[in-house]
Amino acid sequence: MKYRYTKYTPSLLDEVDMEDLVSKLSDLLLSSGFRGPWGDTGDADDRTMQALHDAIMEALFSGGVLSEEALQQLLGDPADADQEQARQQLEDLIQQIIERMAEQGFITPAPERQADAEGPGGGEGEGDAGRVTFEVTDKALDFLGYRALRDLLGSIGRSSSGRHETRHLSTGVEAIAAPKPYEFGDTLNIDPSSTILNAVQRMHTEGARRDPSGAPFSIDIEYTDLMVAQSEYQSSCATVIMLDCSHSMILYGEDRFTPAKRVAMALSHLIRTQYPGDSLHVVLFHDSAEEIPLAQLGRVKVGPYYTNTREGLRLARRILERQKKDMRQIVMITDGKPSALTRPDGRIYKNAFGLDPYVLAETFSEVSACQKAGIMINTFMLARDHDLVAFVRRVAAMCRGKAYFTTPYTLGQYVLMDYMDRKTKTIH
Repeated sequence: MKYRYTKYTPSLLDEVDMEDLVSKLSDLLLSSGFRGPWGDTGDADDRTMQALHDAIMEALFSGGVLSEEALQQLLGDPADADQEQARQQLEDLIQQIIERMAEQGFITPAPERQADAEGPGGGEGEGDAGRVTFEVTDKALDFLGYRALRDLLGSIGRSSSGRHETRHLSTGVEAIAAPKPYEFGDTLNIDPSSTILNAVQRMHTEGARRDPSGAPFSIDIEYTDLMVAQSEYQSSCATVIMLDCSHSMILYGEDRFTPAKRVAMALSHLIRTQYPGDSLHVVLFHDSAEEIPLAQLGRVKVGPYYTNTREGLRLARRILERQKKDMRQIVMITDGKPSALTRPDGRIYKNAFGLDPYVLAETFSEVSACQKAGIMINTFMLARDHDLVAFVRRVAAMCRGKAYFTTPYTLGQYVLMDYMDRKTKTIH
């Protein structure tokens, strides 16, 4: 029997790195409600199949997902007058990519919208395909957090468990320093050689002699002979990220909320995988404030309209007061002046112009309460308004925290610089 061999030609789908593509689609998958340069949020859902189709097409052509050879194979000869085959090949590839993303668990069609888009015969109704939506899965959000991960946490404080390196020494399993005499409360990680050496020296000093009957020489170890190994002391911390989700975060032609979500997701992934002794909570503040589960962070959108900084700080303080850790901090990411306040009767006082004396006084009162509770407030400001800068600096001074004035594009880098600066310059 004769066999005929031909050159293997890989399919275009095999040329696409799905993880790289999902990373390129993060702006769509983490959409926060930003729609245009004028901040028009609209009412339609932006996670439609048509939006996904367009984002994949842009990633294929300008995102570097496909190599030059693959693009040439996809588009064919530009001199060919009939480009219908190339267009059909492109549409088929995009559809295959969407199916592959669903198979690998990155997206799933929204069932209620999928049913609405189907016609009487079970097919899609005319004009409804663009309104079919999809949902981002937890796997995709976790992966995007992993890709956004940076070394965002440094070391200050001491606690019973954690993995942040400090300048202290503790008694642990991994020995990196000279052993020390055992003290009550130390981890019972006995250093055998030092302990036996102490016992032998003590017995020699006391004049112990070998048993005349010829019995083997025995070493009696006493409490004062015990030596324990030392390791680097690693601390833990409790952090609350306060995210401003008022409408100013997507106004003025710029989406500031999505980069802030990326930083929070990176922190979440880092703490879950590398710092099991730490805790992280997320508080959204707008007209009021509420805590959200970390799993829902990637799905959060902006709104309502005002900025109730005081209510966000109050909720964050209550969360941190329940954490039995020496280091407790609030990382506040905002771009607006406090413009709302929750009154004792539950009503919300609002002033759209911001920096209302009544609102400021109550906000500073809550900052003082955080300072008395030993909670540090670090503020990352995404705006440069003069009055706002003065407000943020006063908050930082009251809590001995730090204030950084940054942009959505360098937010993660500034967080990194903050924590790394503590790691190298904090005096314990």
